[in-house]
Amino acid sequence: MSGGSRLLLNPGNPMTKVLISIVAFQVIVFGLAIFVMIQVSQVPVATAVALCSASALVALTSAATLRRPLGQVLGWIAQVMGLALGFWTPAMFIMGAMFALLWLTCVVLGKRLDAQAEA
Repeated sequence: MSGGSRLLLNPGNPMTKVLISIVAFQVIVFGLAIFVMIQVSQVPVATAVALCSASALVALTSAATLRRPLGQVLGWIAQVMGLALGFWTPAMFIMGAMFALLWLTCVVLGKRLDAQAEA
């Protein structure tokens, strides 16, 4: 494998498009989580809006910049934030874990593609 982190894909990797889709869907889920936090978990409105908006902003910025290393790092941060939202509403532990697993799977498969391209 070429230089760089084990957690980042090489530029031009086809899995980048899939990763963009994952964080784009996370933006939607983070937006919908506001209502779940307020109605189901009785989180104060300001707290729910702040937490979910920050998470959505990180995911959206990641989607916009994913073809560069910064976007991939932001994508990993979005995965952690998605899991962390579970401390305010337990359903997000499940959603966050599903997205994190999809993200990790795509990165692993992307790394395999990088290795094949270098061989």
